[in-house]
Amino acid sequence: MPPLVLHYYPGNASFAPHLLLRELGLPFKLQKVDRAHNAHKSPGYLKLNPNGLIPVLLDGEQVLYESAAILLHLVDKVPEAGLAPPVGTAERGEFYKWLVWMSATLLAQFPLYFYSDRYVAPGNSAGTAEVKARAEIRIEGLIDQLEAHLSSVDGPWMLGERYSALDPYAFILCRWTRGMQRPARTLPRLGAYLQRMLERPAVQATIAAEELAEPWV
Repeated sequence: MPPLVLHYYPGNASFAPHLLLRELGLPFKLQKVDRAHNAHKSPGYLKLNPNGLIPVLLDGEQVLYESAAILLHLVDKVPEAGLAPPVGTAERGEFYKWLVWMSATLLAQFPLYFYSDRYVAPGNSAGTAEVKARAEIRIEGLIDQLEAHLSSVDGPWMLGERYSALDPYAFILCRWTRGMQRPARTLPRLGAYLQRMLERPAVQATIAAEELAEPWV
């Protein structure tokens, strides 16, 4: 069986499936997509993902994109690892809820923050600043929901005692706030949670492989 191939860029949404691959111990290869030179918009890459977004996972002949879909695919390949609750359980429902929330609600706000100029007419610097500021306010409110959730669970992880595929996703989304006025690391529950994540060998290995610079969160 050919190894899995993850098309990634350091610190991007691809970090979550990259980390999960290491947690699962699956054999895989990394294929860096050079965003600095618009490789994610090249004809070859667009054949893999017509949206021009990272990541893409190749599993033999199958081509997968969307981080949440890749995470689900990976945990279902190795169910015995226990990185998702059993199908049909109430806990699995919670797993789905938070995975979709992070993908469709929280992650969706970051392009408005990082690429604010794309949402206004060219040269509208005031509009760009307003879009970015409003996005940061929305992201802060959503990060507060993560903080409240971690305060409500009985255990150190998103699902309580069970470490799951939610945690790599939550980690990278929190990391993206590190340059904001109120980073996720400054909240008491999230700050402790992110430190626990950084102590995991797979997290350190992923950071090293992607050559991420500090601050890591």
